[in-house]
Amino acid sequence: MTQARITITGDSIGIEGLTFADAALAAFVRETPEPERGQLLERALRIGLLTLSNAGVSMSADVVKAEFERLYERMEGTQERAAETLAVTLREHFGDRDGRLPKTLEQFLGDDGKLRRLTHELFDETKRDSAIGRLNDLLGRYFDGDGSRLAQLLDPTRAGSPLHQFRGEVTDEFRRLSERITALEEAKKARAEERARGTAKGADFEEALEARLGAMARGMGDLVELTGTEGGDGMRSKKGDLVITIDPTRTRGTTLRIVVEAKDRSMPINRMTQELAEGRMNRSAAVALAVFTPHTAPTSVAPLAMIGPDVYATYDPETDDAVALEAAYRAARILALLTLRDAQVQLDTEAVTRSLEDLTRQVDCVRGLKTKLTHIGSTAREVADALDLLRAGVLRSVKDLEAQLAVVEDDASATSLTA
Repeated sequence: MTQARITITGDSIGIEGLTFADAALAAFVRETPEPERGQLLERALRIGLLTLSNAGVSMSADVVKAEFERLYERMEGTQERAAETLAVTLREHFGDRDGRLPKTLEQFLGDDGKLRRLTHELFDETKRDSAIGRLNDLLGRYFDGDGSRLAQLLDPTRAGSPLHQFRGEVTDEFRRLSERITALEEAKKARAEERARGTAKGADFEEALEARLGAMARGMGDLVELTGTEGGDGMRSKKGDLVITIDPTRTRGTTLRIVVEAKDRSMPINRMTQELAEGRMNRSAAVALAVFTPHTAPTSVAPLAMIGPDVYATYDPETDDAVALEAAYRAARILALLTLRDAQVQLDTEAVTRSLEDLTRQVDCVRGLKTKLTHIGSTAREVADALDLLRAGVLRSVKDLEAQLAVVEDDASATSLTA
């Protein structure tokens, strides 16, 4: 070790030229990073000086060992006494029989403990002052029997119950609903009466007429269509309530139509003639048939008439008197067939006119006799027989018209064959 120069200035100690040789300590310092070696040596010097100042003397290894052994013995004795004291305390508080905790738990949780007695008193149903007894009494007052509070609240007949007002509101609503239903029924009845009197009956009349003409057309192979709501050939025109398409086997494949106008209201003849002409054009029909109700038909066309190229007739859907309608339909059908190009020769116009006049007269007689039949009691059978004869006459006149058509068709066929 070299001689070092030591200076003390105030609270500072200065060491210059201090060097000592120790391989172990040199290796220890060498393992420390160089920037930290100054702090390490300063700390070592500080610790050494503090140790020397506190001990006052140099301590050998034997002295330190002896001191540690005496300290160990004192600590071991202290731990044994602490362990005995802890064991006594644990037995005193947690012993199986004599411990304070088991005794306390037994007092509160045992078979006769305070908690059991408390819960028994709270939930004893036989005691009115117990919690369950008071709860039963309270629930009984609110929910048990007709006199309970709940029953009173839910009683709609009780003036003070909430449902009483609800019942009144429901009753008022049902009354108003009943009044509305009554008003609707009265309005419906009024509309029905209006339909029976006015133009609203038109749709019903068209449907009844379609059904009756359909039944007639099926026997002849014709087709009846309700077209009053559909547009025709004219721009935005719906003229023509029904269209009858004649059996194509009778027209040599040519489409031949009869347009039908159903009228449940009065209309002048000149206006009706114009409407029938528009209907023929709109529906590409050869013949037009106008059908009125008995109460709305012009006097000149009831029950059956031909005016120009058009046929007029009456039909009553309430009585289903269809004699005039059937005769008019078959006459219009004959006239439509006569419009075919090859059927314009050798037609006996006078015979056709006579048949139509005879047909009109007989239909008129049928209508008159049916009117009388409603006022006759004793002669009803005789009038019914007369009606049957007149019906037969009507059909005979129609057959005469069809016979004229057959003659024309035969001549036309022969002409086509010769050509």
